[in-house]
Amino acid sequence: MTLAIVLAMALAAACVLAPGAGAYAAAPQIQPDRPITLDARSSDFDYKRGTLVFRGVRIAQGPLSVEADSATATGLDFADSKWSFRGNVRITVEGGALASDAADVAFVDNELSTATITGGPATFEQKREDGVARGRANRIEYRFDQGTVRLAGNSWLSDGANEIRGRTLVYSMPDRRVLAAAADQGDE
Repeated sequence: MTLAIVLAMALAAACVLAPGAGAYAAAPQIQPDRPITLDARSSDFDYKRGTLVFRGVRIAQGPLSVEADSATATGLDFADSKWSFRGNVRITVEGGALASDAADVAFVDNELSTATITGGPATFEQKREDGVARGRANRIEYRFDQGTVRLAGNSWLSDGANEIRGRTLVYSMPDRRVLAAAADQGDE
């Protein structure tokens, strides 16, 4: 596919995905004043390695949550920590969700900050009043504060009527905008 076609499709999709801002188009609701809760079926603290392992884990802050079969962390400090989630990972955000085999999630200043999910493929969806926007890629990077989804590697986006494919696509959930930069597409 030529770059001109990719850019034309991106512009068309942006026009299709953008109209009718409503209840589902709101920015993600990070609530730093809300506590971070952790629920797990079991936990194991390895004093020798200084790691925590949780099974059947769910971490939530307000309407945002991350669930998985297991999670590993180097401590319970949410002020600045990184967590690795494995198996049936599901990240729920206001109006949408991401799913994958694996995710690395960062907490900064006691807030969910970023998530990098990988899978075969990693997926996301956003509920809208006129349907569902969906995407998939080998790797998806999600910024909780901005509501942006960066799809990399065999990327695909659809609003149910239109599809966009490329090497790298960036989708803004609040704005319902797609960016397919020429520099990110290579020969596609």
